[in-house]
Amino acid sequence: MFEVLPQLPADPILGLSTAYKADPNPLKIDLGVGVYKDEQGHTPILSSVAKAQQILLAKEDSKTYITPQGVPGYIDGMLQLLLGKGSKVLLEDRVAAVQAPGGCGALRILAELIKRCNSELTVWVSDPTWANHIPLIGNAGLKIQTYPYFNKADASINFEGMVETLSQVKSGDVVLLHGCCHNPTGADLTPDQWKVVLELAQKTGFIPFVDVAYQGFGDGLEQDAYGLRLLVDNLPEVVVAASCSKNFGLYRERVGLAVMVTANTQARKAIQTQIQSIARGIYSMPPSYGGALVDIILNDESLRTEWVAEVEAMRTRMQALRSLLVDKLVEKGAQRDFSFVKQQKGMFSYLCITPEQVQEMRNKHSVYFVDSSRVNIAGISKSNVDALASALVSVL
Repeated sequence: MFEVLPQLPADPILGLSTAYKADPNPLKIDLGVGVYKDEQGHTPILSSVAKAQQILLAKEDSKTYITPQGVPGYIDGMLQLLLGKGSKVLLEDRVAAVQAPGGCGALRILAELIKRCNSELTVWVSDPTWANHIPLIGNAGLKIQTYPYFNKADASINFEGMVETLSQVKSGDVVLLHGCCHNPTGADLTPDQWKVVLELAQKTGFIPFVDVAYQGFGDGLEQDAYGLRLLVDNLPEVVVAASCSKNFGLYRERVGLAVMVTANTQARKAIQTQIQSIARGIYSMPPSYGGALVDIILNDESLRTEWVAEVEAMRTRMQALRSLLVDKLVEKGAQRDFSFVKQQKGMFSYLCITPEQVQEMRNKHSVYFVDSSRVNIAGISKSNVDALASALVSVL
């Protein structure tokens, strides 16, 4: 029966990794896949995570299933991290949540939930958005349209175009928003712009769907939750997908959270049964290990303090790399102004060069990143930044 299926092209990002590995150039540079890397190009296990692993190893005495909802301490800790300890929606018992296999799993569970509510609605995503948003949501059978977000010509947010489009969205439609560190552009909404988005949601009746994959990598753990908390505190319903891959470094453990803020406790009870039913139909029971580690870290004062410091260290390093790259481009005589890279936030930036220039970077200089010109800032180091800047200047 499999003979009817054609071979599909490689995923553009994962396929890039294959090409990078096959390149014999010892000075090759990988700015593709979105994982944090240290100065040596290694993705380390955080010290707080390593300590939590030892604690879990010592205390875990069974490998039986955990609850369908997930690790309770993980869910409680993450909800407080996302929404704030004094969040009124938590105090009012309006939040349904399940532990999910990564942020991707959370997005898919929530897409399936949205479809159960209304299979005819439209989900609006930013142009551009993370490449996997569209298959994760679209493969659930939902219609997708885009709203303007980024002007590549001047490397700025097209907020006027965004507002114009979202003001015409139908009541009940869903608008996907990046909570912080917009992927792929690194261009984030300001607090004032978040307030405008809130006003649009209140006026038109669309439901925000906030993807929080990089909390702590923008301006800080609390600051990066500003937009999400503003919406949650002022709207009856908000959908939230969260990931622990980046800020806990738990990429391979696949630790995520699917959250639904509801209008009241009765709705919360119903939605909790629905999202657990969806999860049951996809993968049955959530994995325990990664969630158990986050539970230990968030609920141990010493480990939490250490983890917060580690997140801050990753954030400040990436900020320093942004400045370093811009300075090197000036030093190498770049005829374009790349100062916008300093203003962008998180792990990614759009360099705003053409696909042809990206290909030239790859073919002539062994610098690998996707054709959109999205680069992983964490892949830059003091040892490769000169070569990167020289290569970029040469293709402009």
